[in-house]
Amino acid sequence: MEAGIPALDALLVWGGAITLLAALGTAAWRAVRGTLRVGRKVEEFINDWNGEPARPGVPARLGVMQRVSGIEGRVASIEHELHPEGGTSLRDAVDLANTRLARRSATRVGRSTSRRRPSDEPPALHGSGGGRFLIHDDPKGHAICVGALP
Repeated sequence: MEAGIPALDALLVWGGAITLLAALGTAAWRAVRGTLRVGRKVEEFINDWNGEPARPGVPARLGVMQRVSGIEGRVASIEHELHPEGGTSLRDAVDLANTRLARRSATRVGRSTSRRRPSDEPPALHGSGGGRFLIHDDPKGHAICVGALP
């Protein structure tokens, strides 16, 4: 189809070509922009995963594996407190308190007329890590914490 005027025909052809090139350029620009955004997010993820060394004015960041290792260490120290260790774990302290409570409850249920005398065993040393403490029975049979030791 021609308009019959050569200048107008040339203008329409060039206008169509410019519109087509602008559309192709816009599509390419959007594709590149999307790829760069995804690339930046992937780079951020990899940097978070691996960690980053310190830069001037910016402290170092640990990677995921170092963080997981630290968490595993803390969980291991907590698990240590959950198992009997011969008097040094929290579990030992709870077991001792339960034993004393059971003895005290048995004495009260039996309504014994005799006063229960304090245990002949020495005070137990409990705790681990940050500090230790002494627990013993007072003359009335109560389990009490005597004090923290360094």
